[in-house]
Amino acid sequence: MAYSMEDQTLALAGVFQAAAIVDQIARQGTVPENAFDCSIKSLLRNNVESVSEVYGDRYGLQLGLRELRNMLGKNQDRQHMNTLRYGLTLLFLESKLRKRGDLMDVIRERLGQIEQQATHYEATHQNIIRAFASLYSDTLSTLPQRLQVSGEPRFLQVAENAERIRAVLLAGIRSAVLWHQIGGRRWKLLFVRKQMMEAIQNLTQS
Repeated sequence: MAYSMEDQTLALAGVFQAAAIVDQIARQGTVPENAFDCSIKSLLRNNVESVSEVYGDRYGLQLGLRELRNMLGKNQDRQHMNTLRYGLTLLFLESKLRKRGDLMDVIRERLGQIEQQATHYEATHQNIIRAFASLYSDTLSTLPQRLQVSGEPRFLQVAENAERIRAVLLAGIRSAVLWHQIGGRRWKLLFVRKQMMEAIQNLTQS
């Protein structure tokens, strides 16, 4: 199946949306509910026929599309540097995870279990978030390379915030895996910037 630039843009926006949510929780202690809901639910949509179905609808990805546009723009705002760092680190971690078939098997198995659990709870219920957070800790956190989150200690030390951060980082990895599966490559970002900016324009106007 051929995938369009809009498909690749949606998946990459999923990565940077997760990064932006993490930054907001860490620095402000608040959660952008619509974006968080979209990202978490993407972890439960694994048997879909299109990229857009992973995210439900593109409106839940508006935060990620804005962050991606900021990253690709010439005048990058220093306020968004943490989001940029987290997003690029997620892409790097996905490349390391891809070489660990054992961890990929654990993730697939545990996601299936969480999908069953989610038939009894809302996707953003604390029990589901805790299960996603535990899965992240048991897999991605065991890699030699770690994603270091910076922010306000009074927010980072709240257990619920820590679980939300790990859960949404797992969603970011899911988007990074998808992006790679449909042809996304980091080096391509140097050469398809214009096409991706046009795709963002189309996706944010629709």
